[in-house]
Formats: sequence, structure tokens, C-alpha cells
Amino acid sequence: MALVKIGVAAAALALALAAIRAGEAGEATLGGAAAASGRYFGAALDPDALDERPYRELAATQLTCVTPENAMKWGSVEPLRGEYDWDRADALVAFAKAHGQKVRGHTLVWHSQLPLWLINGAFSPEELRSLMVAHIAAEAGRYRGAIYAWDVVNEPFTDDGDWRNSIWHEAMGPDYVAIALKAARAADPDAKLYVNDYNVESAGPKMRALYGLVASLKRDGVPIDGVGLQSHFVAGKTPADFGAVVQKFASLGVDVAVTELDLRIRLPADDKALAAQADDYASVVRACRETPRCVGVTTWGITDDRSWVPSFFSGYGAALPFDENHRPKPAVAAIIDGFTEKAP
Repeated sequence: MALVKIGVAAAALALALAAIRAGEAGEATLGGAAAASGRYFGAALDPDALDERPYRELAATQLTCVTPENAMKWGSVEPLRGEYDWDRADALVAFAKAHGQKVRGHTLVWHSQLPLWLINGAFSPEELRSLMVAHIAAEAGRYRGAIYAWDVVNEPFTDDGDWRNSIWHEAMGPDYVAIALKAARAADPDAKLYVNDYNVESAGPKMRALYGLVASLKRDGVPIDGVGLQSHFVAGKTPADFGAVVQKFASLGVDVAVTELDLRIRLPADDKALAAQADDYASVVRACRETPRCVGVTTWGITDDRSWVPSFFSGYGAALPFDENHRPKPAVAAIIDGFTEKAP
């Protein structure tokens, strides 16, 4: 499907609707367009919402990869020490398997959404190391062979490029990243292993810190297969050097994935803002398509009614490709075009 650069939002919306109708007829979909370029298109999903038919059908027909929004985080799967709740994570993996989709596991080691027993446990450094390795073995081991890629370590740096002051860094220093990656490789040898972070999509101290970490891991022979760029942007303000940053990380000999893309708009969203958003979605997809080692694009959610954005960014919303009524926005046609347009 060809689409000239988005101008008038109404025209783009008509093309987006046509894209969805084509998808229902077995033609152009977001996932299909990505596959045509040798990549995947995914979204973070809430397993509880899969009971809702419109949401489930969008997820089933438009995506070739899914990420658990919260269902695989430590606080969700082991709320009490030694007592596991895998139901929601299992449901997402089963959904993906039923629809031939990849799964990006998210996330094994993070400073946030940890169970209270762990945060308040007053564990020694040696105990925290053992607990971290055991958690990775339990979760990655449970889904061994079912996960395409794991965000093994999530958000290790602050915006100024310093190490984040997490319980993991306090216990083990920077070595916790290598320890986690090695544990993940032992638990699931075939899964791709990623370090994932935000505000690393433009040259700056945080981007350089992540680049330096990945370079050092590669030099030391630590298993690291990819870098995840979360990419939570404001529509109209996508970094101008985004494509160059994607290529720079890829030059380290690792895959690159856009892992949590959304483009928030100051509400109410008008035609001009939706057109700018569509242009930005296309530019991100295009940057990925133009980098051979950029393997895919995942949005953090698929419909605006389940986006995290309004709760975290006051006055902003409308950040995802489909609106709160599950209707395609101009972004849908722009993403399809970004994956499928011929190079100039």
C-alpha cells in the first residue's frame, strides 16, 4: 500500500480505514507490513483485556509479536516469597502461540514493580544476588523455548548517564547486569537477550552510557544480543538523530528493537496533531527498516483507552495507533507505509 507523506489528517484516516479493511480481507495489516520488510510489529498487551472481543481481534489480526505489559514483572509473578502466580503470563504466551506470534518477555531485572517482600527484606548482597539469579532461572526457565527475546535488564541508567541506584546496583555494582545476562542464557539458551532503556534514542549522556555498557559486555564475552529503545515520545518531537542512534547501536554487532513506542499528544487531539503523530510513527518505522539489524517495532499498548500515558503525563494522551473505540488513526496507514514504501 503506497501513501504519500501524511498531510491532511482526514485523508490519512481514510487510508488507515482502508488498511484495516484490507487486513480483514487478508491483505495489509501492521504485522503483515512489518513482515514484508523482514521485521515484526508488536504491542504490549494486558492479558485481562483479551476477554474483550474487539481488543482480542485487533491483537490477533494486527500483531506478529506481543509483550506482556505487566504480567511478567517480578511483583506480578511472585507477590509472596515462593508463591507464584503465572496465570496472566501463561495466558499471554498461550494467546501468542495460538496466533503464531513472537513473545518479548518483559522484564527479568528492574528497579521497579518489585514485590514488597523483596524490597523490605533487608537481604545481604549475597542473598540479593542469589534471589536475582533464582528468579531469572524460575521465570525464564518456565518459558524456555516460548520466548523470542527477554528484556533481561530494564532501565539501568539515570538520565545523566549514571548507574541507577537500585537494590541490584547497591548489592553487586555494575556487575549485576552481566550476572543477570549469564543467568538468562543458562535458563533459556535460545532466547535473545536485551538491555532496555528510555531516553537513549538521541545522542546524550544516557545514550552514551548504554552504548558503553553494551560495548564492554561484548568485549568481555557476556551474552548480549540486543538493545531495546523504549521510545516514549511527544508527537512532533521525535529526535532528529533517532535513525543515526539506531545505526550506532547496531554497529556494536547487536540487534536493535523499538520496544515501547508511543507518541503522546496534548489533548484534545486535533487533525494537525494526528497528522504530526502519523509522520513520526512513519519516521520511526522507516529508521528501523533502513537499519538491517533493527528487528522490529513494538508499541506500548495498541488502543488509547488502555494507554499508560494519561495517568503519567497530565494533559496528554491519544498516543497509540488505534483510538479508544478501537478505530484506526492516521498512524496506522503511516506505519504500513513506513514498512512497505520503496526506497527513493
